[in-house]
Amino acid sequence: MKNVIKGLLVIMVVFAGSCSSTQSLQEYFVDNSDNPNFLSVDLPASLLNMDKVDLSEAEREALNSLKKMNVLAFKKNEANTVEFEAEKANVKAILKNGKFIDLMKLKTSYGKGVVKYIGNDEEIDEVIIYGDNDEKGFMLIRVLGNNMKPANLVQFMQAVQKSDYKGEGLNEIADFIKG
Repeated sequence: MKNVIKGLLVIMVVFAGSCSSTQSLQEYFVDNSDNPNFLSVDLPASLLNMDKVDLSEAEREALNSLKKMNVLAFKKNEANTVEFEAEKANVKAILKNGKFIDLMKLKTSYGKGVVKYIGNDEEIDEVIIYGDNDEKGFMLIRVLGNNMKPANLVQFMQAVQKSDYKGEGLNEIADFIKG
């Protein structure tokens, strides 16, 4: 009986979420930033500490186009399984909005995910990375910048590989996921 009630609750939350699909991704971040099941972190681009790295002009341009990343992570546990399913469904409904363009699908040892963006072939307004794992939870990352170009994504990844960045500043996220 308990499972039936949980199932009905999930269906009601998903249905209610699908009826009000006007919530933006930014609103979703704001609405859940104080929820104890979530960790919300804003990371400035300066965290990457790329000032001393020898970068090409294209890599420097790509790096300069990045402003910050917003991270929202939901850690699943036995007590919040119903909320996890509802929140996962909410995020997926938001990401199905036609303004998000698929860039790639991900399948890692952590789980499945997608990379999407808002913009066009000339300029990207925002990159969204979403991944989930039915045992651990999900993570949603918004990469925000100025005049980001599709080609900059590749240049940015190359620039980060050249750096000696070892994930400093991400300890809070790692501890949240592990803990």
